[in-house]
Amino acid sequence: MQQSPADIFGEVFRAIWAHKLRAFLTMFGIAWGVGSMLLLIGFGEGFRSGQRRQMASLGNNVIMMWGGNIPAVPSQHTGMRPYKLTLADEAAVRAGAQRVRNITAMLENTTIKEVSDLSSSSGEVTGVEPNYSEIRFVPVAEGRFVRSDDLEQRRRVLVMGKKTAALLFPGRPALGEWVLLNGVRFQVIGVAGSIARGNNDSDNQRVYIPLTTMLELFPLTGENIPRDAVTSLQYQPTTKNDNLPAVAEVHAIIARQHGFDVQAPDAFEEWDSVNSERMVGKIFDAMDLFLGGVGIVTLALGALGVVNIMLVSVAERTREIGLRKALGATRRNIMTQFLLEGMFLTGVSGAIGIAAAGLLMYVLNAAVGTSLPGFDAPRLVPWSAALALGALSLSGIVAGVYPAGQAAKLDPVEALRRE
Repeated sequence: MQQSPADIFGEVFRAIWAHKLRAFLTMFGIAWGVGSMLLLIGFGEGFRSGQRRQMASLGNNVIMMWGGNIPAVPSQHTGMRPYKLTLADEAAVRAGAQRVRNITAMLENTTIKEVSDLSSSSGEVTGVEPNYSEIRFVPVAEGRFVRSDDLEQRRRVLVMGKKTAALLFPGRPALGEWVLLNGVRFQVIGVAGSIARGNNDSDNQRVYIPLTTMLELFPLTGENIPRDAVTSLQYQPTTKNDNLPAVAEVHAIIARQHGFDVQAPDAFEEWDSVNSERMVGKIFDAMDLFLGGVGIVTLALGALGVVNIMLVSVAERTREIGLRKALGATRRNIMTQFLLEGMFLTGVSGAIGIAAAGLLMYVLNAAVGTSLPGFDAPRLVPWSAALALGALSLSGIVAGVYPAGQAAKLDPVEALRRE
């Protein structure tokens, strides 16, 4: 007996509708498992994306180095003394480090009073070089950043952060105005855009001036501190994968410059954003693997539920199957019906789970976006959706084939004898 596709699908829907509560609970379990897997992986990807965004707000592949502590007497470790990085160190690294593509020096001071005609403030004044904005993230919203001629002529000009501009010039444009830094007049040549990282908006209160002007007016003070001493050297490797060789080169040059063993403990205080990003990435890769595994187990349990419900359906419909086979239904007809029932249950419930997870993530994206520090709203990850669809397809086939085979093997005479 040949059946049209419409007849087959009609029988599938009637069979499912006859046990709608059981079918609903089974489909709900699969939809919940699929949606949960996608949401968990989506939240993990949101954390990963947020961490990358927070790293990018510092700069692109930045390695930051500060002065450390070295033996007071070379080759001995009985006494330690601090050392400061200098412009001479910067020049030596620029000339000798093959794995470093860019380096800048900076000098910071948090004790300088900032006064305008309208108000006063205190933040961090930083002496910088023009390439500082190439290494660190400093978007200029108005005016310009420090240039090389500002350094050469030791100009008394400054670029202020967004919050400092609002504090010193409330309700008025700051560009072109004058500010006193510890009583010395500086002209505002630029205002930076927002570079806050979450609740930490200290960068929005920074004031940037030419490094040469900073060294002239506000140098580091103390015993045995070189005139060209700076707070930090910040550099970028030639490529992201060159970060460790670049660090080794810089260590060797700094050790040679200051006359200490490169292996001396506590000699270097630094932070490698490339290495930190790599470690964070490994953590999230492991998290994705774990969450994906949990999702696959959930889907497998859902598929077992479908197998179970289909076997129960075969047992309940033994007489019906026997009658249909007696009337001419082939094994292929019986197998097709039960296979389609299993695939329909898994396919529709999986699609509902994917759609619900996608809708929820869309709503969270619209509500949260990138407003939380270190976290972006969850997003539908293509590979997780593909994994869910693949697992669902496999689950649907497994859930339908075995019960369908059991149903198709029934002998029509024996089936009709069963109560």
